[in-house]
Amino acid sequence: MIKYRLQCKKGHEFESWFSNSAGYDKQVKRGLVSCPQCGSSKVSKTLMSPSVSTRGRSRDTDREREQERETPAPAPLTEGDAKRLAVQKEMIEVMRKVRRHVEANAEYVGPRFAEEARKMHHEETEARGIYGEASLDEAKELAEEGIDVLPLPRLPEDAS
Repeated sequence: MIKYRLQCKKGHEFESWFSNSAGYDKQVKRGLVSCPQCGSSKVSKTLMSPSVSTRGRSRDTDREREQERETPAPAPLTEGDAKRLAVQKEMIEVMRKVRRHVEANAEYVGPRFAEEARKMHHEETEARGIYGEASLDEAKELAEEGIDVLPLPRLPEDAS
C-alpha cells in the first residue's frame, strides 16, 4: 500500500491510500479519485516528505510509527466500489445542475421562504419561483396546508 498526499484543482489537500502507483494512475484516469470537500475529480499528487528511517529516532516517533502500523489501510477499490463511486459522482453532478438551475431561475427569499410560499398559495402575491430557508417544522406546515415545496439537494461542498 502507498499513501499519497493529493490536491484538487480548488487547492483542497487530502490523503488517500492506493495498492500501488499504477493503481493511483488507473483510478485517477477513470475519474474515481475525488476531493472529499468539493467533489472535484481533477486531483494531482503534491510534494510529500519521504519516510526515512534513522538510528536515533525519538520515542514519540516510534509510537507514531507503531500506531500507523496498527491502523489498517483501506482496502483497494473493487470493481463494484468503482461503479458505485462513478454513479455517486454522476448523481452529485446532476444535483449541482439542479441547484444552479434553481439559483439562476428563481428568487432568493432567504428565511422568508415559508411566508412567501403562503402568500403565493393564497394569491396575495404573484406566483414565481422562489428558494430560501425553512425549518423542518415550517416545511411540514406548508405540506399540511397543501403547499408543494421541495428541498434543494445538499452537496459535498455545503459541509464546509
